[in-house]
Amino acid sequence: MTKELFQMALNVTEPWFVKDLKFDVESKRLDIYIDFKRGSTFSFFDKQEDKKLVGLKAYDTSNKTWKHLNFFEHECYLHAKVPRVKLPNGKVKRISTPWEGLSNGFTLLFEAFLLQLCQAMPVNKVATITKTSDDKLWSMLEKYIEQTREHEDFKEITSIGLDETSRAKGHEYITLFVDLAKRRTIFITKGKDNTTVQRFAEDFEAHGGKTDSIDNVSCDMSPAFIKGVKEYLPKAQITFDKFHILKIINEAVDKVRKQEVSTNKLLTGTRYIWLKNHNNLTVKQKETLESLTISNMNLKTMRAYNIRQSFQEIYQATTQEEFTTYLSKWYYWATHSRLSPIIKAAKMVKRHWDGIIRWHESKINNGILEGLNSVIQAAKSKARGYKTFKNYKIIAYLLTGKLDFSLVNHRFKEI
Repeated sequence: MTKELFQMALNVTEPWFVKDLKFDVESKRLDIYIDFKRGSTFSFFDKQEDKKLVGLKAYDTSNKTWKHLNFFEHECYLHAKVPRVKLPNGKVKRISTPWEGLSNGFTLLFEAFLLQLCQAMPVNKVATITKTSDDKLWSMLEKYIEQTREHEDFKEITSIGLDETSRAKGHEYITLFVDLAKRRTIFITKGKDNTTVQRFAEDFEAHGGKTDSIDNVSCDMSPAFIKGVKEYLPKAQITFDKFHILKIINEAVDKVRKQEVSTNKLLTGTRYIWLKNHNNLTVKQKETLESLTISNMNLKTMRAYNIRQSFQEIYQATTQEEFTTYLSKWYYWATHSRLSPIIKAAKMVKRHWDGIIRWHESKINNGILEGLNSVIQAAKSKARGYKTFKNYKIIAYLLTGKLDFSLVNHRFKEI
């Protein structure tokens, strides 16, 4: 009766059956032994011939062991004599059992459990909790991401965002491509030059997408990205991400402050007042800003700050004509401000005029991508960084790719 109970719990079906159980209380371990009925036939998928062979009898057997989900606090292992079958070409191959996972030595259910854990905590922590090796976990994650991505279908994607991030300070750059509609990462590659877009285009086409169908791209004003989009996504119109534009204007405001602080010590320690939105200021910062506003010092930093605030208000325009008018007035004000960092930032805006105005029609930006990137950075921080690009890419797909692992592991949704 106990064997039958475990057989049902493990979903072991004919010709397989639970032959024996060994429960060691002292070592807190449960070993389950599975066998098959004599005379049974099996199937084997021949990848070379791309067909399933059925009705094959066991040629011989080999002993295999798999780590399974814990039985309460007890480690659990499955053991089986697994048949090898002789193929029509004379080769002898081991069959796949219904319970084995993609990794050597894990069951499907255990792998589904590991996937869920790795999405919630650092990989090295999962390895410690489940008494598995770090390397084996990374290898398993890589297999699941590679095989699940093979099922990806990009034919409905028309709007993407791209942005670069560094794996670690001083290390190589990585470019992420995001499906803006479904808010998920769909491609990750090394570098931040125009060839990153070429590699994306190749991967996009390999997953059923058509580069001609991408009509909107959100990115920063990197010449490399602009060149790559024009070359490899020919029908796409670029919307320059307003967050990156504002970042450049913020840098200009900060340069003005740095120049002025040497002659006006009241600006000491006020850096973040000028870079934050008013709603995000602390009570003390708001009081400081108000006191500087009502003073009669005619601060250059205050003028730069007002120009920055005005730029943000442009995005409240209700029509494209209104948006263009506001931007034109802002450009005139900025270029006549007699503040060289602000003038330089305004001329940058002028060089990318069409892509900035394009926002009012496309309404896309990289805010979604910034959010996904913050998830990755938080995970990296918890794990004290990822030493290799491969592992960084794995964790990025795992946390922000919204991959459906049930496509390669039907037990995934059971956890």
